[in-house]
Amino acid sequence: MEQLIIDVREKDEFAAEHIPGSVCVPLSHFNELAPGFLRCLGRRRLLLMCRSGKRAALAQQQLAQLGLAEETPSEVFAGGMLEWRAQGRDVVRGRGSPLPIMRQVQLVVGPGVLVSVLLSFWVDPRIAWVAAFFGAGLTFAGATGLCFLAELLAKMPWNKAAAAKAD
Repeated sequence: MEQLIIDVREKDEFAAEHIPGSVCVPLSHFNELAPGFLRCLGRRRLLLMCRSGKRAALAQQQLAQLGLAEETPSEVFAGGMLEWRAQGRDVVRGRGSPLPIMRQVQLVVGPGVLVSVLLSFWVDPRIAWVAAFFGAGLTFAGATGLCFLAELLAKMPWNKAAAAKAD
């Protein structure tokens, strides 16, 4: 049975680095895309891939929940892209790809919280509300799956240029 590598990382992560011949089906849209996509493939064994293996395991669970596990056998590549690279296997790297959106979010929120807390000690205690705002945003994103900062960052020029190259 022929094997197909399904990469469940987000499009920006896939564009930055992926396995030759792999197909991107982001976990965030897996329930919507997987049924139609897998039916078009016929009988192939899937190797589910992500950065470390955690999202790939979630995708495998979703296959079972969708009732596709029996007709589409799958396995998770333990260790994900980190292990794939550690084994010296081939990868395709995007040129000039920006950091993944979630890392960009972390690089905005982390220093934002740190600076606002320090300034609340040295300048004005009311500045601590900025840290509370960031915390509320992260809580909302975790609870709903919607991150408005990530959406805003995705519209920035450095991310649009990378998306245009990937398409």
